[in-house]
Amino acid sequence: MNLETVMQELEALGKERTKKIYISNGAREPLFGVATGEMKPIFRKTKINQPLAEQLYATGNYDAMYFAGIIADPKAMTPADFDRWMDKAYFYMLSDFVVAVTLAEADIAQEVADKWIASGEELRMSAGWSCYCWLLGNRPDGEFSESKLADMLKLAENTIHDAPERAKYAMNNFIYTVGVSYLPLHDRAVETARTVGPVEVNRDKAKSKFINAFDNIQKAIDKGQIGFKRKHVRC
Repeated sequence: MNLETVMQELEALGKERTKKIYISNGAREPLFGVATGEMKPIFRKTKINQPLAEQLYATGNYDAMYFAGIIADPKAMTPADFDRWMDKAYFYMLSDFVVAVTLAEADIAQEVADKWIASGEELRMSAGWSCYCWLLGNRPDGEFSESKLADMLKLAENTIHDAPERAKYAMNNFIYTVGVSYLPLHDRAVETARTVGPVEVNRDKAKSKFINAFDNIQKAIDKGQIGFKRKHVRC
């Protein structure tokens, strides 16, 4: 399949209702409104295809960019490639669920994510913290430095309340994910979540809301989910 045929198939799968949902979350034109599960038959035709993924991502069409993440070859991408993708990730569904997910399957994941977390830019920070969530939820505990993750918990504790909005979500999710999926620091994550308490988000809107990693870790404990690892990061 080539760019033209993939775009035609994506357009045929688009639904107005799905498009409106994506737009309400921050997506903008051009987009078709394709449910992610509907993309699997196209993937069976394209398989992993990095050159095609690059072409799709460059279109700026949200559905094409999302599908690019599904067919990308993360191990073929350099830090510069991931930076280029982040430059075009204009809202969190791209930064956290396309770029960060793709990065999480690359050998350079932590190196790139660390740089993004330190960048001070909202969506890069969000993608960096989110990448660690995808990593921790999939890779064995032994692949991580316990002291490094402990330092990251402390950083989240000290800065989350003043962080950019989308970074707050990702940092809160990081504390939760360490508490659920990284056993060596479970107790530390619980204490961090307790200290952080509820985090206020969406303050630019009429009504803000609160997210709370401590409550969510407790729910996971109650359901016996501590130690959970997913088999695959990408669909």
